[in-house]
Amino acid sequence: MNKLWLIVQREYLTRVKKRAFILTTLLIPLGLVLFYAAMFLIMSYEDEEKIKIAVVDEGGIMNKVLKDENDLYFSFPNESLANLKEKVEKEEYNGVLVVPKPNRIEVKDFTINYFSENQLSMTNKVRLEQKIGDKIRDYKIAELNLDKEQLDKLRSKVTIDPEPIKEGDKDSTSMTGLILGGVGGLLGTIIFFIVFINGTQVMMGVMEEKTNRIVEVMVSSVKPFELMLGKVLGIGGVTLTQMAIWAILFPLIFMGAQLFLGFDFGESQVAAANANAGVDQEQVESFAFQLMQEVGNINWFLILSAFAIYLLLGFFMYGSLYAAVGSAVGDDMAEAQKLSLPIALPISLSFYLIFPVMNAPNGTLAVWASIFPISSPFIMPARLAFDPPLWQVGLSLVVLIATTIFFVWFAGRIYRVGIFLYGKKATFSEMAKWIFYKG
Repeated sequence: MNKLWLIVQREYLTRVKKRAFILTTLLIPLGLVLFYAAMFLIMSYEDEEKIKIAVVDEGGIMNKVLKDENDLYFSFPNESLANLKEKVEKEEYNGVLVVPKPNRIEVKDFTINYFSENQLSMTNKVRLEQKIGDKIRDYKIAELNLDKEQLDKLRSKVTIDPEPIKEGDKDSTSMTGLILGGVGGLLGTIIFFIVFINGTQVMMGVMEEKTNRIVEVMVSSVKPFELMLGKVLGIGGVTLTQMAIWAILFPLIFMGAQLFLGFDFGESQVAAANANAGVDQEQVESFAFQLMQEVGNINWFLILSAFAIYLLLGFFMYGSLYAAVGSAVGDDMAEAQKLSLPIALPISLSFYLIFPVMNAPNGTLAVWASIFPISSPFIMPARLAFDPPLWQVGLSLVVLIATTIFFVWFAGRIYRVGIFLYGKKATFSEMAKWIFYKG
């Protein structure tokens, strides 16, 4: 155990002292916060360009009334389409909108022509289509001699509010599924990137030590299995250290940006962006209140504890396999990519399973994917926010622990032979034989 601890300590200290580790640990949170700030600045940016649109109302649907909104300004000149096109070329107008008269009142699909040298933005296009659609609806109501006020009363906004079966059980809101799905998807995605990226680092580290023949010196005092296990544990410790630092840095950088730079991430930019999009501010505030309430109701201690367990088990399982591949290939990167493909494929497949699982967290696919050990490190953390039955969590952990132990042993058997192999390309059949070698 003392030798194993020394290997873990060496792997850990060697990596955390590197300039690359320090820079990525400090710069990634700062970069993400800057990206977040830039995103909100872009969303709250108000374009000063005024788009002047001449409307040709061939059927009199608009009644020469179309309300100006934000950067869209409308006029109804009594001129021919040809003259208006010339004025667009002279930049007196930005475009000409031609609204034809419907051939039949029951027509649902309505095409409007817009003549311009510049394309409308997607936001302005949707806004304009909605405006014209409302006017056509009013026109049809008038043509059919219907009462607009009575028709408006037929519109209803339906909200499904989940309620518990038993009194005293945890109550949910209409946003519960949305929040839980977001949390679950985020946790599963984080584990995917950590396992994939750090597993590759394990493989590259083994390849480097084998190429430089450092491993020959190390195995003179420790067993190959201890060397492999120490490398996996050391890199796993580096990952946990980096995540712990990020958990502290992210809130500090956000608070520092708000206090010293006067930048408000949560209110002014969102309010401006919603105002540009025509969103009711009261609805936004209600949404934000429910969001914070749901986030506060989540059992974060249980979820994060289970998240750490699945992360470590998943990393040990896949990291040991990557170490086995690294021991078999030496410095041949192309060969390493070929041999690591059977490891990368189930990791990638598990990542893509996260999204359908979030849509049906208690479905058959979700249950079996969270128990099957190849995918459970990614899927079960994604389901934990939805409070799956305890027997499923327990079974998943037992199967995953047993599978991790088996794969670590399996990888160790390959590692002890492959680490001494030079000048020969390893194949899957050769690696399978190494498992049964004695010594």
